[in-house]
Amino acid sequence: MRSGTLSQRVVPGVIMPFFLATGFFKPHLPFNAPEKYWALYDGKITLPDNNYPPEGAPIESIHNFGELRPYAGVPLEGPVSDDLARELIHGNYACVSYTDAQVGKILYELKRLALDQNTIVVLWGDHGWNLREHGLWCKHCNYETSLHTPLIVKVPGRRQVKSTSEIVEYVDIYPTLCELAGLELPEHLEGSSFKKLLFEPEAVSDGVAVCQWYKGITTIRENWFYTEWVNDNDSSYARMLYDHRVDPDENVNISEEPEHAEIIDDLRAEMRRSRAPYYFR
Repeated sequence: MRSGTLSQRVVPGVIMPFFLATGFFKPHLPFNAPEKYWALYDGKITLPDNNYPPEGAPIESIHNFGELRPYAGVPLEGPVSDDLARELIHGNYACVSYTDAQVGKILYELKRLALDQNTIVVLWGDHGWNLREHGLWCKHCNYETSLHTPLIVKVPGRRQVKSTSEIVEYVDIYPTLCELAGLELPEHLEGSSFKKLLFEPEAVSDGVAVCQWYKGITTIRENWFYTEWVNDNDSSYARMLYDHRVDPDENVNISEEPEHAEIIDDLRAEMRRSRAPYYFR
């Protein structure tokens, strides 16, 4: 990119293929954005109801949000004040809207150059972020707030499904783009194409995602959100399980309830089957 525009070599009668990867730092810390984006949320900030660790959650699931501590006004330890919490949430929202506007500029430029009708656009973020849920800030944990991320795909020239609740992973983007572009799928791919999810309302994925932060490994399937912490010998030393049908905010760890032993065994096996070569070694 140069001077805020896209550029492409123009050859009469020929469309030159191109790939553009554009990264935006925001809404990463520090939360600074132009005033007009802050003004969007004046008087609209509320604090989350679950400013506490989940009942029965292992200590391994909670951290000291060290990424935030060095900033001015943030205490070196302990919780932040309600006023500071509101300011941080306000800043996060402002930065998200600011980044949305920058994405809009790219989409506008694609249209101005008449590239929007033959260009696939994928928008995604690298992780979620805690905004005081469970008393946490930043990422670095195995809760839904950190592991759930945005993924939007626009394919020109075809009517798409507006949204889906099917589970996919970021390793699935590569094979999806290959299939959409009519390219042969390389043999080294780990993911699976979710092309059908984009166009077929009844399509389903394999329904499983596996995520890892340090020693904590999470398997997500249907309504279940299961995490266990393992040592180098693949021995589990802590775990938590949430049923998003009844506890979408993950406030009560039910991993030690006997009636869930079977689903835990199933999810543990799925976890190792899906990513064993990388996570368990």
